[in-house]
Amino acid sequence: MIRVMDTRTAFELADTDAMGQAALAASGEVSADELLEAAIIRLEAGRALNAVITDLFDRGRTQAAALDASGELRAGEAGPLAGVPFLLKDLGASLAGAPEAMGSRALRTHVARESAWIVERYLDAGLVVFGKTNTPEWGNHCTTEPALFGATANPWSPAVTPGGSSGGSAAAVAAGIVPAASGGDGTGSIRVPAACCGLVGLKPRRARTSFAPGAGHGLEGLVNEHALTRTVRDSAALLDAVTGAGVGDPYSAPRPCRTRLSYRRFRPRRRRSAS
Repeated sequence: MIRVMDTRTAFELADTDAMGQAALAASGEVSADELLEAAIIRLEAGRALNAVITDLFDRGRTQAAALDASGELRAGEAGPLAGVPFLLKDLGASLAGAPEAMGSRALRTHVARESAWIVERYLDAGLVVFGKTNTPEWGNHCTTEPALFGATANPWSPAVTPGGSSGGSAAAVAAGIVPAASGGDGTGSIRVPAACCGLVGLKPRRARTSFAPGAGHGLEGLVNEHALTRTVRDSAALLDAVTGAGVGDPYSAPRPCRTRLSYRRFRPRRRRSAS
């Protein structure tokens, strides 16, 4: 078991995806607290990217410590993502008591009063939230350059945009700060950053995830919430965790007959030759 989180180990863990990190925590090889401290080391090393605009380190440490103390990780009672450090996009992912500016100077002092339904699902899945990521003002651009927080750089090249509007989340994942971070997509706000940063970016179908309790839906159902990840299995596991409808949703999608994670093991049958 890792006892002291040093820089070398922190960056070695960056090569492990979310499910892999959760498996390490479940096996006892690392603790949730150690995974979080490793992510914080990587975040501090990548400050120049300007991907994370709100630090919630104390909140994350409290959550990680409680998860470790509960014994759920070692007992196998936690989900496939429990203990994994996670970042929220500063738009569409409200967290009660945390700043929420949505990239706008008009909301520079705004603090969310309640958590979004999807954020509650992330927390239920055991993801450890410790910061919020940069986004263009109101999510209205395909680059992430708000006047309030400044531009986010692409980890592959500072001369290239990480895309938008989930550019901060994409940059954080591509840089290895976290294996996954939340995002939202109306006209490409997950898919564009995924393409710019070489990530997995899926826009779910309408009503697959919820905008409860506040918005009902975004742009008449055009906007959907999900995440940026480095692996397909992480994207599938995260979508499994947040699929569903909340109180106040104007419509809902039918529940899937199986988990998305199970589809990654599917192999189509080889077609027989016509001869």
